[in-house]
Amino acid sequence: MRDFDFYTTYQKLLIPDIVALLMQIHEYKGQQNLFIEANRDALSDLLEIAKIQSTEASNRIEGIITTDERLKKIVCDKTTPKNRSEREIAGYRDVLGTIHENYDYIPIRPGMILQLHRDLYKYSGSTVGGNFKTSDNVITEELPDGTKRVRFQPVSAWETAEAMTRLCDAFGDTLAKEELDPLLLLPIFILDFLCIHPFHDGNGRMSRLLTLLFMYRNGYIVGKYISIEKMIVDSKNSYYEALQASSYDWHTGANDYLPFVRYMLGVIVAAYRDFSSRVELLTNKGLSKPDRIREIIRGTTGKITKKEIMEKCPDISNITIQRTLADMVRKNEIIKISGGRYTSYAWNWER
Repeated sequence: MRDFDFYTTYQKLLIPDIVALLMQIHEYKGQQNLFIEANRDALSDLLEIAKIQSTEASNRIEGIITTDERLKKIVCDKTTPKNRSEREIAGYRDVLGTIHENYDYIPIRPGMILQLHRDLYKYSGSTVGGNFKTSDNVITEELPDGTKRVRFQPVSAWETAEAMTRLCDAFGDTLAKEELDPLLLLPIFILDFLCIHPFHDGNGRMSRLLTLLFMYRNGYIVGKYISIEKMIVDSKNSYYEALQASSYDWHTGANDYLPFVRYMLGVIVAAYRDFSSRVELLTNKGLSKPDRIREIIRGTTGKITKKEIMEKCPDISNITIQRTLADMVRKNEIIKISGGRYTSYAWNWER
């Protein structure tokens, strides 16, 4: 079984672009507390939207879906799950809520990871919840001709419990020394977790929940207001490419963590940028609601949907947004790009 040497891996990652990403995130973190303290009421809408987006996105990437209307009701605990997908969505909702409310009291230890995984499946009736895998699993890739090939062979079932203990011990010991930046240790841990692949099912969702848990425990709470999971899903091709690139030769300890670390830190930077821009929009009292919508579209590179505008301005009603869009189309300020429910809009720079 391979060793988990966080210190050596960390030192190899201290290259200019990674250090620059860390510095950006640290700067955003310093601003974050000022934003939240001054705008707690305005941010309550962002909090609710992020919960819905995180639950939807982290399940969708695993093929677990339901309608938008049902999703909102499940996340708000206003309906009973009807099928397996909805039961797993409800489980994710509960674990996400537990992490949001109790992260200070949830250490990243094998026993606690098992409890969170148990709760992920508590509505499903499945016996996989809260248990490490009992048979070997493989990560496969479907080729264009429909055939599948093994992309990665995780740790064997009989080694899994020991591997998780050793990983968590090494991680905890490194953090306890307080010599290394925790933010750079996070993606190293997550990659190792995914390469162990300790469960028969739910490994991807658990990795994203553990990412949020670790960030919150270290003061990086942007994931409460901006869905980290949605950002991963929206860039899932890059996510899978980085994961695959960093998992080569993992069993021998010769793998390169850099692609996955660079990807994950980039996602966190993007989340903070989005958070800053949304706070600015929410707190800009000098602009009317139509003017705020106008500035969102003008500041968007490419096109944007009504749903995305609503997410950026949760305090503006659907009717106000619809009226403003219609007025801007009539005045030729924006271009309407029809696509049924996916209709989008772009600023008309040529008018």
